[in-house]
Amino acid sequence: MREQPERASERAPSRIVRAPASEFRVVYDTIDYDTEHALQFIDITADVRRFVTAAEIVDGQVAVVSLHTTAAVVVNEHEPLLLNDMARVLRRLAPADDYYEHNDFSIRTVNMTADERENGHAHCQHLFLGTSETIPIRAGELTLGLWQSVFLVELDHARRRTVQLHAMGVAGA
Repeated sequence: MREQPERASERAPSRIVRAPASEFRVVYDTIDYDTEHALQFIDITADVRRFVTAAEIVDGQVAVVSLHTTAAVVVNEHEPLLLNDMARVLRRLAPADDYYEHNDFSIRTVNMTADERENGHAHCQHLFLGTSETIPIRAGELTLGLWQSVFLVELDHARRRTVQLHAMGVAGA
């Protein structure tokens, strides 16, 4: 009789890190950025790295979260021509000059401010990107691939944006 291969769910992880409760740490902070224009990709990797170093998390994870529905957080390659390509794709997916009910202030009645802008396209572009990224921390460093960077992506217009950083894991000795 042939032996069944072991399922991933039945195997023990290759390495388990267990720490006393006193060595587990949760740290958070916020960073504000002033954006300059729509479809701006702001590389915030260095800020996230500084935060992880200051948090003294050796093994864990950091969540990078945009506190806005028209600004996204993504991990991708920091190559200028690729950033142009990504902006162009987002413009095609949800063009600013298309009709959006969200922009029709004659019918919209909720979540309105005195200085409301037409930004339905930015909300729709956000659907394709997302609000946050969670990045593993190993040996006190972000676990990013060779070409990966963390970006705040402005989808609407120049303004102040807030990114929340939330790290948790085993603290260094």
